[in-house]
Amino acid sequence: MNSIRFVPTAVHAIFDYVGGVFLIATPFIFRFASMGGIAVILPIVLGAGLIFYSLVTDYELGIPALKVIPMTVHLTIDFVASAFLALAPFLFSYSNQGLNVWLPQVIAGVAVILLVLVSQTQPESRAKIVKATA
Repeated sequence: MNSIRFVPTAVHAIFDYVGGVFLIATPFIFRFASMGGIAVILPIVLGAGLIFYSLVTDYELGIPALKVIPMTVHLTIDFVASAFLALAPFLFSYSNQGLNVWLPQVIAGVAVILLVLVSQTQPESRAKIVKATA
């Protein structure tokens, strides 16, 4: 199973911060911010949440004094939040809106699920220590 986990946590961390900003900006980039409601609020809240829990994750781009979330927990949160993001247009009945409203959320959700599946579960330096002691 570990053979499919080829994305280092440092690279995953970059995707986290870029993805968080992208989610926050999605309603404005795809021009549906004026419609209001859950379709607008959800990506903004999930993007802000992603940035927050990334800052406190125990990986290369977390804040050193605040690294309290293990990478495995981070990946679990990513998976659940991404599945929710991908399903939200159907759960909250806004999939009948224009493609610009719901398709970016579905694509982002599925993309992050795939990223979670291929991301390593511990930072590179820690992985080397574990291998050396094994």
